[in-house]
Amino acid sequence: MRVLVLGASGFIGSHVAAALAEAGHEIRAAARRPKAARRLAPAHEWVRAEFADLGQPASWGPLLDGVEAVVNCVGVLQDGAGDSTRAAHETGPAALIAACEAAGVRRLVHLSAVGADEAAGTAYAESKRVAEAGLESSSLDWVILRPSLVLARGVYGGSALLRGLAAFPFVIPLVGGTGGFRPVAMEDLCAVVVRLVEPAAPARLALDVAGPEVVSLGDLLRALRGWLGLAPAPIVTLPAAIVRPAAWLGDLAGWLGWPSALRTTSLRQMVHDVAGAPGDVTGLTGVDLKGFARWLSANPATVQDRWHARLYLLRPLAIIVLGAFWIATGLITLGPGREMAVAVLREAGYGAASWPTAAAGAALDILLGGLLWIRAWSRRAAIAMALAGLGYLAAGSVSAPHLWLDPLGPWLKILPVIVLSLVVAATDDRR
Repeated sequence: MRVLVLGASGFIGSHVAAALAEAGHEIRAAARRPKAARRLAPAHEWVRAEFADLGQPASWGPLLDGVEAVVNCVGVLQDGAGDSTRAAHETGPAALIAACEAAGVRRLVHLSAVGADEAAGTAYAESKRVAEAGLESSSLDWVILRPSLVLARGVYGGSALLRGLAAFPFVIPLVGGTGGFRPVAMEDLCAVVVRLVEPAAPARLALDVAGPEVVSLGDLLRALRGWLGLAPAPIVTLPAAIVRPAAWLGDLAGWLGWPSALRTTSLRQMVHDVAGAPGDVTGLTGVDLKGFARWLSANPATVQDRWHARLYLLRPLAIIVLGAFWIATGLITLGPGREMAVAVLREAGYGAASWPTAAAGAALDILLGGLLWIRAWSRRAAIAMALAGLGYLAAGSVSAPHLWLDPLGPWLKILPVIVLSLVVAATDDRR
C-alpha cells in the first residue's frame, strides 16, 4: 500500500515510517520541512504538511491522492512559537478525517497519548480528546493508539529530560509526579502500527499501548542511571517552589522557539496519567510488548548516550551564560567601562577612532548575545561569536601584543570563549 505518514520527521513518526517501509509499504512522508527530512530518509516520498495550513478538507487532496491508508503521528505538547495545539489536534485532524471520507481512504491510524481526556485539565489533553472524538464519530476504519512513555535509542522531549535527570552529578533530581509509567519499546509501538494499518486488521477501537511493567519515576531514573553506566546516586525530590518557576521558564522558552519538556503541561499530565491501562494489544496484533528491564538489557548504552545525557542540562546553561557574557561585555563597554575601553584602544594606536571602534564592538557583542537566545539564530550566532572572537584576537595581537602577557589574560580568555561558542554551535541539533 501507499501510506501517508503525517509527522514523519518526528520522534515517533520517523520510526513508524521506517517500520512501514521495511514491511513493504510505499511511504508518502509528510513533514513541516521536507527538504531537510529528505536528507535523513531519502527513500521516502517527502511532501510538506503544515497543519496550520490544512484546516480545510480540500487542502488535503494532493496529500491523499493515491493513498490507501494514513498514520497520523503529529502532536505538540503546548502552544508556542510555531506550535498550536488547536491546529495540530483539532482543526487539522478534523479536516483530515473529512478529506479521507470524501476521498475513500478508509484506514486511519491515529497516535494519541495516555491521559488524553478532559480530566487532565490541559489544552494538550483536551485537544487530543477532540481529535479522538472526531474519529469516533466518523465513518472511517479508525484506530486510536495511546502510547505510554516510548523507549528508543534516540530520545526527544520527555525521554531526553529523563536521561538528563538520571545523569545529573551526585544526585538524581525528581521532578513531577510520583505516578508510575508503563514504558513501551518504540519497535513494539511501530510493530503495532504496522499490523493495524492493514485493511483487514481490527478497526474502530482505541488502545493504550503500555508495557507490562509499572515503573515509578524514581525507579525509572535509577534504572536509566545504571543503564548509562553511572554510579548510583540518591534521589532528591525538588520542591514545588523550584519546579513551578522552572516550568514557567520552560513555557516562556517555548514561545521563544526553545520547546522544553519541562513545562506546565507536562507537569500536570504527569500528575494525571502517564501510565495508561494495559489492553489486549498482544491479542489483537500478536505483538509481544517488552518490559522496561528487558528493553534496557537489549539496548546497551553507548558513550554517545552518556554524552547526550550529561550535556542535556548543561547545554542550556552554556547558552544562557554565553549569551549573558556577550551582552554584559557590550553593556559594560557602553556604560561604566567606557573610559577604560577607550584608553586601551588609544594605547593600541586607534586615536580618534577609539570610541567609535569600542562602540561598534559593544553593539556587535550585544547583538550576538541576543541572537544566541533566539532559537532560529542560535547556531549562526554561536559561529559568529567564534569568528568575532578570532577577529578580536587577531586585531588585538597586532595592535596590543603586550596584552598576551597581562596577568588578567584579556587575550588568553578569548580562547575558551571561542571554544565554548563552537561547542554550542556543534550541539545545536534537536533531533
